[in-house]
Amino acid sequence: MFTGIIQALGTMKPIGDDFWQITCQDSSWSAIMQDLAYGDSVAVDGVCLTVEDITKDGFIATASPETLRRTILGELVDRHRYVNLETSLRVGGKVGGHFVMGHVDGIGKLICAEQTATSWEMTFSASDTIDRYIVPKGSIAINGISLTVAEYNPEISQFKVAVIPVTYAETNLRDLIPGSLVNLEGDVLGKYVEKFIYFGKENNSASSGSTQNEISPTFLAEHGYL
Repeated sequence: MFTGIIQALGTMKPIGDDFWQITCQDSSWSAIMQDLAYGDSVAVDGVCLTVEDITKDGFIATASPETLRRTILGELVDRHRYVNLETSLRVGGKVGGHFVMGHVDGIGKLICAEQTATSWEMTFSASDTIDRYIVPKGSIAINGISLTVAEYNPEISQFKVAVIPVTYAETNLRDLIPGSLVNLEGDVLGKYVEKFIYFGKENNSASSGSTQNEISPTFLAEHGYL
């Protein structure tokens, strides 16, 4: 589990069929490497990978064909773009963003980025695999970065986030151009709510005449969850 607060930037290169070497930038090497150990989890552009070996300036991990198919990691190697890095959350550590699992729900695309007096406003499109988890003022992870949805247009599956200057400067959001693809992960709380709603509907349809309350948006609102 991660928090979506990026600690360092790195680069990726393949060193075998499924193995990838991730190298940290010199300026942020210590943030990732100071206590990194074999078997640790590291979020690489929001994708949870396991450390299988440690090198003098980074680590080696395996990205399975399924991971490469469902994320943008494979494309990053060809484009030599930086990846965002974050080590897993330690018990008692600060949760500066939100709970990020490192399990990418879908791929998005940058539509436009506009600089304002206080932030960068970035608009992304979302694939249908994550669209249902996007909620205005809710959390979303973009390339592993914890951000808040400022606006959401469900009719065209687009959402906007406001990125403060320090986040823009110290993550790979600064490298994106219109058309760039990104990894997206919805808030895990939304996934549990969806599961509960589905369970309630399935349970009620299977037991006709049941008096059990269906877990619906109305039910949650009545009990203070929305």
